[in-house]
Amino acid sequence: MQIAKHKVASIHYTLKDNEGKILDTSDGREPLTYIHGAGNLIPGMEEGLEGKTKGDKINLKVAPEKGYGIKNEALLQKVPRESFGGQPVNVGMQFQTHRGEVVTVTHVGLDQITLDANHPLAGVELNFAVEVIDVRNATDDELAHGHVHGPGGHHH
Repeated sequence: MQIAKHKVASIHYTLKDNEGKILDTSDGREPLTYIHGAGNLIPGMEEGLEGKTKGDKINLKVAPEKGYGIKNEALLQKVPRESFGGQPVNVGMQFQTHRGEVVTVTHVGLDQITLDANHPLAGVELNFAVEVIDVRNATDDELAHGHVHGPGGHHH
């Protein structure tokens, strides 16, 4: 059975950046199980998996446009250091704003701190090594909800 719209695929994957650093992997965890064509994965990954079958191993290079997007400079903001109330702040630290967005500290100046609300992988080329573990038909229930139920599925 091939991966196509409304099929449920289970995959193992390892994601690396262009320097070969592992950014994410399902290694040692349950495979990632998702409904194909329901927008659960980044577009470049869905496109790369289309038509693949159980046992296939593929390497995908995904451009930022089909990944987590281009870095948007408008999402950078400078805030006064005082607003952190004297706690130590370092580049790379992440905070959740009151709106639930995750921001990353990209620059620490003497009196100003730059926060970046882009996805941490925005603007990054993504290199996936993927193995297709299983492909099956989605149940009516899964299609109605747009995501997988049961093992390996993400619960909302």
